Amino acid sequence: MAKLARTLAQIGPLDEQAMRAAQERENQLTKPPGSLGRLEEIAVRVAGIQGKARPDVSMKVIFVIAADHGVVAEGVSAYPQAVTAQMVANFVSGGAAINVLARHIGARVVIADVGVAGEVAHAGQVVVRKIAPGTRNLAREAAMSREQAKQSLETGIEIFESQLAQGIAIAAAGDMGIGNTTASAAIVAAFTGLAPEVVTGRGTGVDDTRLAGKAQVVARALALHRPDPADAQDVLSKVGGFEIGALAGVMLAGAAHRVPVVVDGVISGAAALVATGIEPRVKDFLFAGHLSAEPGHRAALGHLGLRPLLDLDMRLGEGTGAALAIAIIEAAVKTLNEMATFSGAGVATALET
Repeated sequence: MAKLARTLAQIGPLDEQAMRAAQERENQLTKPPGSLGRLEEIAVRVAGIQGKARPDVSMKVIFVIAADHGVVAEGVSAYPQAVTAQMVANFVSGGAAINVLARHIGARVVIADVGVAGEVAHAGQVVVRKIAPGTRNLAREAAMSREQAKQSLETGIEIFESQLAQGIAIAAAGDMGIGNTTASAAIVAAFTGLAPEVVTGRGTGVDDTRLAGKAQVVARALALHRPDPADAQDVLSKVGGFEIGALAGVMLAGAAHRVPVVVDGVISGAAALVATGIEPRVKDFLFAGHLSAEPGHRAALGHLGLRPLLDLDMRLGEGTGAALAIAIIEAAVKTLNEMATFSGAGVATALET
């Protein structure tokens, strides 16, 4: 059985028994019922994902997957394509925002190159699974072949599974790739049916003129390729990116192995659209880490029915918003596991009316 098919066959529903047990414990903790709000909901869902009434998210992994995009030839970015490889080197040296936040929450960062145009000096610290040196220009031809789309999905699954032996209790989906907000906008527009100018954002910080041109590039690509939203691999192949496909693969693998995956910004939001388009049950295993300032992200989360945990006007990518959200999820799990019950603490329960 092919890797993708095997992974899809492993994805099941949430564990209802574990969720009931977790909810029963929440109801016995020394607090008014429901007073911890969404923290209680989060903890119960993590229990259902892991199949444990007392879940644990101490082994945190942030996947930062990088690739380049041929669409940069259309002038859609404020930065040159060489920045992708340069930022991968920055991740390796530990100097990027995601490195700082990963250290803050006690997570390990897994850096992967699935299609960076240049070579990166990484001394073995990057998982190299290069599909091609960047996608083709989606404004003029399909970003990749259908076979490459499937390969990107399976590459993401392989990257996730390569870390299982070291332990993964919760994962975050991060990205790097100059031009990838253009590809993401095209994916979001394809799945949601919203107009390109509604879902296209400034990405690296383009001015108004370049933003308008970027939306026109997305519109041209959609008109040229007519990606089919009922066929997620078709959308990915025509207007996607290798890192977007690989992140979708990480999400599929997370669901298959019963690991919660935290979605970051618009790029991993686009990946979530692809992953759930392939297997709708994946949505139950995803948490929306934050609401990006990129307009396409709000559209993607709305389409997915995911409510973000944070709203900090961030739009950096790399998994930064997801990393901060992991701290919230860990807090939710710890309150479930470590708070005393009314009976255990000798505290009287609420009076019956």
